[in-house]
Amino acid sequence: MKLGIGIGWRPEIAAEVEALTGIDWVEAVAENLCADHLPGSLVRLRERGVTVVPHGVSLGLGGADRPDAGWLASLAARADLLGTPLVTEHIAFVRAGGPLTATPRLEAGHLLPVPRTWDALEVLCENVRIAQDSLPVPLALENIAALISWPDEELTEGQFLAELVERTGVRLLIDVANLHTNHVNRGEDPAKALDELPVEAIAYVHVAGGVEKDGVWHDTHAHPVTAPVLDVLAELRSRVDPPGVLLERDDAFPPGAELAAELETIRGTLRAAAELKTVRGTLRAAAPDSGAGNSRGAGPLAGKPAAPGARDRTAVAQAALLSSLVAGTPAPEGFDHRRLRVQSRALAAKRADVVAKVAPELPRILGDGYRAAFLGYARARPMSGGYRRDALDFAERILISGGLADPVAQRRLTHWWEDRSGPRPPRRTARLVRAARAVLVGK
Repeated sequence: MKLGIGIGWRPEIAAEVEALTGIDWVEAVAENLCADHLPGSLVRLRERGVTVVPHGVSLGLGGADRPDAGWLASLAARADLLGTPLVTEHIAFVRAGGPLTATPRLEAGHLLPVPRTWDALEVLCENVRIAQDSLPVPLALENIAALISWPDEELTEGQFLAELVERTGVRLLIDVANLHTNHVNRGEDPAKALDELPVEAIAYVHVAGGVEKDGVWHDTHAHPVTAPVLDVLAELRSRVDPPGVLLERDDAFPPGAELAAELETIRGTLRAAAELKTVRGTLRAAAPDSGAGNSRGAGPLAGKPAAPGARDRTAVAQAALLSSLVAGTPAPEGFDHRRLRVQSRALAAKRADVVAKVAPELPRILGDGYRAAFLGYARARPMSGGYRRDALDFAERILISGGLADPVAQRRLTHWWEDRSGPRPPRRTARLVRAARAVLVGK
């Protein structure tokens, strides 16, 4: 399956993506698509022969719970609607707590790293098999970027991925920006990870931008792709010709010309790496046989099985970590407390950013005070539902705690909350009357 060069399709840059030349395929966030109809932009792209791959972000296959059957069915419906050759998700957990730990259910609102242990591998493999059985097309899983490391890990990233592929046959989505992120944040060598993982299982590759602050690399998807990330892409291309390579951009979207230039830089990096690989291959063929074997050595490890209770132990460990990040409980033993604070702030900031997109009326109503108010709310109120629920809870907390000093903003926030928290939206007549009243009193 050859995908070629692609770009992440987002509603904010739909027109720019349609205008790009030389695009073979696009990737769309599965949660942003309806199961029964597509946005007009994707319909037009598909009519031009552009492949569309749905990319999930909320399944949490690395979590202790088994994957949600309802969401798997919905994801399968999206795959059928798109006529896609595969579906992709992440090796991560996104929620914890609940019945397995008899603790409140908590949502991270972000992708968190799975411990590279035999227990976590056992749980992940079972969840992957459940997902594979529920989907009409092959599944590929992405390595994630991480700010924190789990203590007492038993496998490297490459070994973990190799075992996962060996046990499930799942494909891999390798994000070279995430390999660079883990190099900066966790001291992991991208070349070693590439040497250890089964490159023949790669379905496609992500390339994205980020930024370094105070010695921590933030995988923002809101900055241009940097030279170190392109170096990792070249390292990967020196080992294998990936079926597809895709540029991701999720925020601070540049003009279409800048996106086109980044895509051309990616093409140039791949061409140069391929040419260098050819030269090296010619030199090796002319040199005496050194007896060196496959750079990946013996391949996957012996496949040590997890002891009984792997799912329960994983549940306890993930719930303790997530609770410390979003609810302020004591940090689990062995974690770097400074990095946990960085991760905790990053989770709260992402909540604020996503809620502002899901409910853009809130920052308009609250003005410059929105972000500080939301971060204060986030410190005291972990997210237990989706982002829309989070927006409603945030507005409700402001109203309950005394409201706003500005009576106009108070009235607008009250109406916004009432319109969205009821069993059904207000009728059109009620909205018109409310709008007219707002004009008469000065809005």
